Amino acid sequence: MTGVRAVEQWAEAPLANFVRESGARLSLLTTTSGQVVAQYGFTRSIDVMAAAALGAGVVASTSLMTQMIGEVGYVKINNRGPGQGIFLAEFDTPRGKYVILAVYGSGSSAGLVQLFFEDLVEEITSSCPAPETRRVILAEDFERELNDNLAALFGRK
Repeated sequence: MTGVRAVEQWAEAPLANFVRESGARLSLLTTTSGQVVAQYGFTRSIDVMAAAALGAGVVASTSLMTQMIGEVGYVKINNRGPGQGIFLAEFDTPRGKYVILAVYGSGSSAGLVQLFFEDLVEEITSSCPAPETRRVILAEDFERELNDNLAALFGRK
């Protein structure tokens, strides 16, 4: 399937499969902070950025509201209007949580999108690379050396 654009190449095939199987007209895969990982169907970059920011905001606020009432779990929202529906969900991967936003029309259904969402989660989870191990950026005695150097610089040593 053409039309899927990905910042992270490992996300391209899973999103293309999701779009093809679910019948989504628009789809956006982002981090929970709204960084776009892959997208399909958006014609202008401003639309992509607005959808990413709004999707991340809805997921974040819904997640906090569910915590306030004592529910634990992932956010999944499906809203169907007369002409089209919106599916928004967060899910876990080895690299952290991601968000999928999908807009679907009369050629699809909430059940179909939900079914292929589960497949998307499996594909993303298996295809995304493991997170990079964090390196120690500063030496153990960095603070002491910094203080010594500052003291020497300002004549306090």
